[in-house]
Amino acid sequence: MISFNSIAELVELAQKANCPISQIVIQWEMENNFVAEEKQRAMMLKNWQVMEESLKRGLTNCEKSVSGLTGGDAVKLYAYRQHGYTGDAVLSSAASAVGVSEVNAVMGRIVACPTAGSCGIVPAAIYAAAEKNGNNIDEIVDALFTASGIGMVVEANASIAGAYGGCQAECGTAAGMAAGALVQLAGGTPEIVGNAVALAIKNLLGLACDPVAGLVEVPCVKRNGFIAVHAMVAADMAMAGVQSVIPVDDVIDAMNRIGRSMPSSIKETAEGGLATTKTGLRLTKEIFGK
Repeated sequence: MISFNSIAELVELAQKANCPISQIVIQWEMENNFVAEEKQRAMMLKNWQVMEESLKRGLTNCEKSVSGLTGGDAVKLYAYRQHGYTGDAVLSSAASAVGVSEVNAVMGRIVACPTAGSCGIVPAAIYAAAEKNGNNIDEIVDALFTASGIGMVVEANASIAGAYGGCQAECGTAAGMAAGALVQLAGGTPEIVGNAVALAIKNLLGLACDPVAGLVEVPCVKRNGFIAVHAMVAADMAMAGVQSVIPVDDVIDAMNRIGRSMPSSIKETAEGGLATTKTGLRLTKEIFGK
């Protein structure tokens, strides 16, 4: 019976079986939830199809959210992608992540991966990477299983909820999931996946969850764009041979402890941070009339 409670155990199982992390996650599902591999793949493919739909809609969407706080920025960024400092692939990923988050803000269909507030990060990073590498659909589905396994470990040992651990829990976890998936798409080993996850999460430790007016829009939408790029850098560092001095499971433990020690004002309550700036308070009053 396959069992893992840490990234280290997940990596070790993959190394012993001489297979990618995705296959261990699929095997775990087969043994614990009695879901055949073929059905799992079909379900994950459906998730990816929804992700792709939200990506495409996001890059053409100019609809404003009900609050008026977000909408149309992905289109602007995507149009600028060939003129920026960071290059086409990076800006396309950032634009896609913003776009998916904007789709969420207008009540469009997205995949909460791992949450609605961080829904743009994993699909945008994977889409950009797969386009650059020429990965096929089966490889993308495998990468999503790897991302899922990473998310499972984080949820078991820390949290993926902003209300519990701040935005490091939501966007930080998404960054780790995306970075690990990108390493697999690039042909990296399970050990490199672990390093990418560590690098991605540890550089987002302490990230506040401070949504203006309590809405998943500001700063959440643009944050998705920044962190999709963050995940790409983490994957590149790991693939280049850069190792995290602090092992990935220690990083996850630190995220858990930091989340516990954060004041509630910066854990999705809109009682601190950007939400309580002069502008944030003014916008809240304009939106809700109080």
